[in-house]
Amino acid sequence: WIDAGENDNAIVGTLTKTPGSLGVFGWSYLEENMDKIKGATINGVRPSAQTIADGSYPLSRSLFIYVKKANIGVTPGLEDFLKEFTSDAATGRGGYLQGRGLIPLPPGQHQAQKDVVTKKVSMPRPAA
Repeated sequence: WIDAGENDNAIVGTLTKTPGSLGVFGWSYLEENMDKIKGATINGVRPSAQTIADGSYPLSRSLFIYVKKANIGVTPGLEDFLKEFTSDAATGRGGYLQGRGLIPLPPGQHQAQKDVVTKKVSMPRPAA
C-alpha cells in the first residue's frame, strides 16, 4: 500500500509504474486514463457509468449533502445552492457536473431528490 492521499494523478502514476497494484479514486480519473489503466471487475461487474448509476458496481458510492433545516433562510445562498445542485442543469443527465465526473442518478431518483429540496423534507431520526 502506498498512500498517495488525495492526489489522484499520483495514484494513476503509481499504477502505471507498479504492475499488479490497485488504486482507489473516482470514476472520472479512470475514464480519463483508460488508455493507461483498467478498472477492477468485482463479482463479475465492470465499472462503467451505467453500473455505477444503477448501483450494481459494488465499489461505487453516492454523494450525500446534509443541511440543517434551521439554516435554510438564515444562511445566505444556502437554499439557492441546494436548488442549483439538484437542478437538471447541474446534476441531471448531461448536466455540467456530469462533465466533471459526477454520474447522474436515474431520472426518477433525481426527481425525488429535487422534491426533497423543494419540499424541505427532513431526514427521519435514526432508529434507536
